[in-house]
Amino acid sequence: MTASPLDALLRKLSYCRAFDPDDREALLGLPHEVRKIEAASYLVREGDQPTRCAVMISGFVYRHKIVASGGRQILSFNMRGDMVDIQNSFLGVADHNVQALTACEVAYIPCNALKELAFERPAIGEAMWFDSLVEASIFREWIANVGRRDARTRIAHVLCEFALRLEAAGLGTHANWELPMTQEQIADVVGLTSVHVNRTLRVLEQEGLIKRDRRAVWVSDWKALAEAGDFQSRYLHLPDHKLGLVQSA
Repeated sequence: MTASPLDALLRKLSYCRAFDPDDREALLGLPHEVRKIEAASYLVREGDQPTRCAVMISGFVYRHKIVASGGRQILSFNMRGDMVDIQNSFLGVADHNVQALTACEVAYIPCNALKELAFERPAIGEAMWFDSLVEASIFREWIANVGRRDARTRIAHVLCEFALRLEAAGLGTHANWELPMTQEQIADVVGLTSVHVNRTLRVLEQEGLIKRDRRAVWVSDWKALAEAGDFQSRYLHLPDHKLGLVQSA
């Protein structure tokens, strides 16, 4: 069978709900346009009225808000299989920005086609709803992370989450991966300065929890890193078989 640009979306939504062959065919049959996006390009700007939803095929994007002082708060990262703009698609007006973290490839689906499919096929609509609820769960965890954890815990937590989400998306293992964010971008995730982020990453290395070589990260001791990050994986709502040996984390 020929691979479809929407295979990653089908794979992701199948974690949430079992689909019959007709559901799978309808999902893969959605009209779409594949586009390559350069790093730092905007997919969505706050105030836009989206007419299409981007599904990630490769690369990474991030959501962010710019406050009156010019400061940036990064709200989430998205990777292969994620529906980047389903929230804005249904709300009608974008209330945040979506920007390419790396060069990436996306499949643009018309919002109307996505809405029609969600209502015509309850299993697909339920899976999309579940997926949006998981995003809300991640947002809550990020609020708690920035608001109530110290620097070392915040950064260790972000590393743990990123590792498991990469593994679930088939992009690596929780033990070794490429970190696409700069220290400045990590700082905008955790509400610290890039200098503080650099110092904290070195602390995690000195403690023997991680090793780094440029963008490559190795987790030397997953259990210790999860404990350092106050990390419990339940908020990601990943299927048990996707958590593997880190199920207890």
